Amino acid sequence: MAETEQQSASSPEDEAPDAGTAYIIPKKEISMVPDMGKWKRSQAYADYMGFILTLNEGVKGKKLTCEYEVSETVEKLLGLLGTLDRWINETPPVDQPSRFGNKAYRTWFSKLEQEAEALVAAVLPAEKAAAAPEIAVYLKEAVGNPTRIDYGTGHEAAFAAFLCCLCKVGALRISDQLAIVFKVFNRYLQLMRKLQRTYRMEPAGSQGVWGLDDFQFLPFIWGSSQFIDHPTLEPRHFIDERVVNEQHQDYMFLDCIQFINEMKTGPFAEHSNQLWNISAVPSWSKVNQGLIRMYKAECLEKFPVIQHFKFGSLLSIQPAKP
Repeated sequence: MAETEQQSASSPEDEAPDAGTAYIIPKKEISMVPDMGKWKRSQAYADYMGFILTLNEGVKGKKLTCEYEVSETVEKLLGLLGTLDRWINETPPVDQPSRFGNKAYRTWFSKLEQEAEALVAAVLPAEKAAAAPEIAVYLKEAVGNPTRIDYGTGHEAAFAAFLCCLCKVGALRISDQLAIVFKVFNRYLQLMRKLQRTYRMEPAGSQGVWGLDDFQFLPFIWGSSQFIDHPTLEPRHFIDERVVNEQHQDYMFLDCIQFINEMKTGPFAEHSNQLWNISAVPSWSKVNQGLIRMYKAECLEKFPVIQHFKFGSLLSIQPAKP
């Protein structure tokens, strides 16, 4: 299955819709639990999972600091994320009785809502400008919920969907694989951490101590792939703070662990039980395979997460082509 998914998703240029494509504003299609079968059989699911697995393969055994091509589109995406970051500085938290969910986040979000299409249009090649309204929906969905002022793996999935759509229209290419994860996704992570810290966002649908992490999942998948066949670092090492502090610039997984250590107090085994359990797995390839299975089960096959996912022409609810 993974092989065919990788095949279908690994040549984004082949799928770039032609000039006659009718782009549509994505909307929710999964309104009841029985609709979940429709999602798992959809072209969107095959494309999304294929995209995640292609990148997982691409970063295998590579450090964040290794050399790779940085295309013009990647530079533009970094500029877009930099703009969102600057807006946080311009929108300080307000004084309010509640510690969590600072309402200034809504001011920040409304700016994104107004500007999202223009920001996305600036990233796209001119001949694909018509796709901006469709793709911008995923960007707006990727930064948290303005009503609840929360953020979780469903929002993270929307950012991966945003990047997947940019591949499907040919703005990002196969040669961008490493930069997509190491530059763009990593910059997105920094932005999300800044949002979480600044506005004290709540974890969306958190499973508390039983979830992998309050906010993210994908960097653990791709981060574990980076470690596959590492000569010295084993899963047991990531709970050693010295290793984390020395190596986090090179490895996404350790960078996530460092953020958890900063944000949480008390014994690691208590506040991050699932990760603690993972440190006992003998090899990184087993960790990686297990996390992919867990991602499907805990995120992609959970109705409370997928009911918010939106489907358009690029990520379609139509059944996957055999």
